[in-house]
Amino acid sequence: MTILNLDVITVTDEEKIQAHQDWLSSTNTIKFTDTTPARKIFKILFYFHLFLIAILVTSLTIYGLVYASHSNYFHPKEWYPPLFISTLCGGAVGFTWQWITARNPAKAIREAFWLSPLLTCAMGILFVYIGYAPSLAAGVVSLVSALIQSLYGIWVRHRFEYASRILSVSIADPPTQSMRLAFSSILIGILYCSFMVCGIGGARAIERTKLSVFFILVILLSLGWTLQFLKNVLQVTISRVKYMHLAGGVIMDTKVALNDTVKYLTGSVSIGSILVPFITLFRGFARSTSLIGGDTGEFMFSCVSCYMGIASLLVTCGNRWGLVHVGVYNKGFVQASSDTWDIFNRVGLEELINLDLTGSFCFLSGVAGGAICSLVSGTWSIVIHKNYATEISIYAFLIGYLMCRLAMSWPQACVSAYYVAYAENPQSTQFDSTIPVRLEQLYRSRA
Repeated sequence: MTILNLDVITVTDEEKIQAHQDWLSSTNTIKFTDTTPARKIFKILFYFHLFLIAILVTSLTIYGLVYASHSNYFHPKEWYPPLFISTLCGGAVGFTWQWITARNPAKAIREAFWLSPLLTCAMGILFVYIGYAPSLAAGVVSLVSALIQSLYGIWVRHRFEYASRILSVSIADPPTQSMRLAFSSILIGILYCSFMVCGIGGARAIERTKLSVFFILVILLSLGWTLQFLKNVLQVTISRVKYMHLAGGVIMDTKVALNDTVKYLTGSVSIGSILVPFITLFRGFARSTSLIGGDTGEFMFSCVSCYMGIASLLVTCGNRWGLVHVGVYNKGFVQASSDTWDIFNRVGLEELINLDLTGSFCFLSGVAGGAICSLVSGTWSIVIHKNYATEISIYAFLIGYLMCRLAMSWPQACVSAYYVAYAENPQSTQFDSTIPVRLEQLYRSRA
């Protein structure tokens, strides 16, 4: 592991820092364009997908309402209200949680790690109480997940102090209008989720089960991609403004950064919104398998090293840290991810990045928000129409999770910008001793 020498800044170092700051200032006037065919293709693909899904959802909504008036198979008055309430609940929880995070990061991290398993357990009990076979299966999954979350929280509790410090210093001076952007994105998310709920209800009215399941799956995939895209738009925008301030002392207009992101970086953000979730999921699976399997050499764990090798390769092709370079340098997502990870490796930050709890904190915040929405909608459904309770609870969880992740995008963007800016210029006076002290602690623990 490489340890950074932060003792003395020589004249040469000062000259390098000044040159770096001058060069960073010039990036504020970079002319942004869609530079590669891949980015243009994904930009067109994303907007075309929105057009097609709008047609599909509108058609299904009309069909569901017309069909419901002639059949007892689907009951809109009992199906829609719980999900509309879950959408509003997700927005309210997300906005409240990011406000708590901004006011008291240490408290937010601790509460996320104990609230998430507790609420997931409560959701599992709700599923079991519903009593149908699908709900029992969902209940078992929820209870096992709650147990895993609890064990994970105990395992990483010694990292809470550093996680609180890095989050605190990263969001100490957030870009202007961050909260306003978060609130606007939540409103957009509420409206979009409500629109998609209408489509899911229309698909639910179709009696041919396979066709209904297909339409619902398509709508859910579109919902996930679109909200992930919206979250990453905020991450690119906020991380760019934060990075420019940390790395070059440049105060950039958030509106300009948002306009550049939407106008020129849609292709890169669309690619990242597809790659990052899958790569993160596979990497988490590989690391969990490695932790459980160790060096036992048992047959079921014989491919652990293969999994880790693939995960290490994939993370260089797609990671959330690359979104910083997407916004700052107008790079393609894959190139930005590769360059950012190379910088982390070069300055010895890879282990620190792998141990960072910001991603886990945002994930558990989303799980907690999703569980709250599921409990609200599921309880309502049990009272008015128990047959709908299982599916409505699952949809409500997904909506709540995505809404909370959307709300937490700006704190995560600030942390990403802080790490990348530090890795590129560790001697900058913009940074305190948080990262060097932690690196020293990791070095001592390994020694």
